[in-house]
Amino acid sequence: MNTFQNVLGITALIALVLLPVLAGLARERRIDRELRAAQRARSDGPPKTAGAAQPVRTARRPYVRSWARV
Repeated sequence: MNTFQNVLGITALIALVLLPVLAGLARERRIDRELRAAQRARSDGPPKTAGAAQPVRTARRPYVRSWARV
């Protein structure tokens, strides 16, 4: 009976030490999955539709005269 209690006590101590570690690993994996999904969604860009208005792209004109005097 004494041996069983020793084994049970050691098992409980190991479980107390490993439980926070395993919980942290599970949390890190969940965060990594969410970050990968967000990166994938960001790299795909917004969905393109044929009828959507496209932004106007114009070239920037350089200033003829700058406010900073050199």
